[in-house]
Amino acid sequence: MSSPSHSEQRLLERFMMLSIITAFVTIGLKSYAAVLTGSVGFLSDALESGVNLVAAVVGLIALRIAARPADKNHHFGHGKAEYVSALVEGALIFVAAALIIYTSIQRLISPEPLEQLGIGLVLTTAASILNLLVGLALLRAGKRYRSATLSADGHHLLTDVWTTLGVLVGVAAVSLTGWNWLDPVIALAVGANILWTGYRLLRDALKNLLSASLPEDELVQLDEVLRAFSSHHGVVFSPPRTVESGRHRQIYVVMEVPQDWSVAQAHEVADRLEEDTNAVFPGAELFIHVEPATQQQRGR
Repeated sequence: MSSPSHSEQRLLERFMMLSIITAFVTIGLKSYAAVLTGSVGFLSDALESGVNLVAAVVGLIALRIAARPADKNHHFGHGKAEYVSALVEGALIFVAAALIIYTSIQRLISPEPLEQLGIGLVLTTAASILNLLVGLALLRAGKRYRSATLSADGHHLLTDVWTTLGVLVGVAAVSLTGWNWLDPVIALAVGANILWTGYRLLRDALKNLLSASLPEDELVQLDEVLRAFSSHHGVVFSPPRTVESGRHRQIYVVMEVPQDWSVAQAHEVADRLEEDTNAVFPGAELFIHVEPATQQQRGR
């Protein structure tokens, strides 16, 4: 299995380091806002950023493990380590949501007045803008380099942005109305939204750990490559099987060739198929099983 280049690996690790630094900064800003205002919403937001920090560290470790080449115990590499990272992130989101909901219920039972809301709003808004910028950067990089870790962390940061937005609305509403109970109610709503995000992350990670096929659009591209190749070279393909494993893709095809072909001729055509496939799916590993065509297949 082809491994990511050294430069690509370093780039992905730098993105995760950026996420870690961002988590430290936002934790500081939000925690200070929570201390100044006494808002349970700001406190819940700071807890979510704490989860971001742990998740980013786990993601960095997963990236490094996933980049390891195949060995005697892992013949197809370590790509699925990234899905384990996504599982951890999903689980941590559940933990953060539970803490937020617990704290919110306590404050809902015993509401407290908020103080210095102006400074708190400014600090939290700054943290949210930082999370938004870094989250979008991680999502773009995750899509470009097929990294489940970067994509999961990007979604996590964007979830934090929505969390902060909800908190800001709640705190602003408290400031305008004086209804202190709004602060924990908004925090409860944010906790429910985080639970939904955690569920989706866990669902997607589990699906891919169970050897999911390539995405539908890539399967369509693969069918087009095989159809064009079959028409040009006079071979027949059975329906391909595919596996997505982190940044790695594996494609299994059975190619039926005319019975009068030599082994060398069949091997040469298989090499051409690898070239055509690699042009559309760079770095994918193609497994080709060659079989002699039956009379029925040759008559097609």
